[in-house]
Amino acid sequence: MDDPRDEPLLPGPRGPLSRAVTTYLRGAGPLPSEEDVAAAAVYGEDLQLALYLCYEMHYRGFADVAPALEWDPDLLRTRAAMERRFLAALRADAPRHASVDDALAGILVEPVDGTGVSHFLRDKGELWQLREYAALRSLYHLKEADPHAWVLPRLRGRAKAAMAAVEFDEYGGGRGDRVHARLFADLMTDLGLDTTYGRYLDAACAELLVTVNLMSLFGLHRTLRGALVGHFATVEITSSPGSRRLAEAMRRTGAGPAAEHFYDEHVEADAVHEQVVRKDVIGGLLEDEPLLAPDIAFGVAATVFTEDLLGDRLLAHWRDGRSALRVPLSQEVTHVS
Repeated sequence: MDDPRDEPLLPGPRGPLSRAVTTYLRGAGPLPSEEDVAAAAVYGEDLQLALYLCYEMHYRGFADVAPALEWDPDLLRTRAAMERRFLAALRADAPRHASVDDALAGILVEPVDGTGVSHFLRDKGELWQLREYAALRSLYHLKEADPHAWVLPRLRGRAKAAMAAVEFDEYGGGRGDRVHARLFADLMTDLGLDTTYGRYLDAACAELLVTVNLMSLFGLHRTLRGALVGHFATVEITSSPGSRRLAEAMRRTGAGPAAEHFYDEHVEADAVHEQVVRKDVIGGLLEDEPLLAPDIAFGVAATVFTEDLLGDRLLAHWRDGRSALRVPLSQEVTHVS
């Protein structure tokens, strides 16, 4: 993986909203109006890219953007307007659950005949589809665990200690070569992909941006700490079986040892993490703040909903033999790390 200090360049815009945000970040024009925000499709390319750009200022930023804009009041107001629409849509569209246990019940049991993305890649996926999947997921996995780390100052006691323990594992247990973002970069190298942070943003579809923006939305707001814990629990509970299928897909297609290792590592680690998150992170948070139960359930439901949006797009394209990326990898210049 490239030097962690490296910052990506701003991507190309996808509509008037993201164009205005991009122009403002370059210091060359005004931000969009609230009317512009209201007119954009909430899960669409334009709004989701604009929101992603605002969020990324809190991670690595962009090489062609002044770092001080991270806390620019006008940019934050624009971000807040987009967030209100995004959050309202998620609350309206994600399934409602009567309790945290009810929300978790749907993801604790693996279906006998699964039809999701990891099932498809295990059984039928070709190497080009695995490369596309890795390119898309790189927008999160090259900063894996970072969005969830935002919640640590918002937790207390048992929940905080357990969350920190899981995050410690995600960051390699103190070893730089075992940081999960590093392991994913090694996976990308096996697949002949460019490991530069943010490299595939222009290729990423709106549905992928939705999944990454969801984490940032929950992580950056103290009032959504329960939802962030619900998101984290969903990721950890579903990761082990999904990673097992993806490891099998990597082996079947000959993707390479690092590609296999990334998912093998998650099979073992996340099976343990699941128990810690359910018992101590969720259990500790509910013991400390029982009124957050509906937020935790919402976080679970919103995560499943947004992952289903992405899965539907990927499978619809791949089953037709079409690229699921906005810019197919075959049309890019590949820079193998």
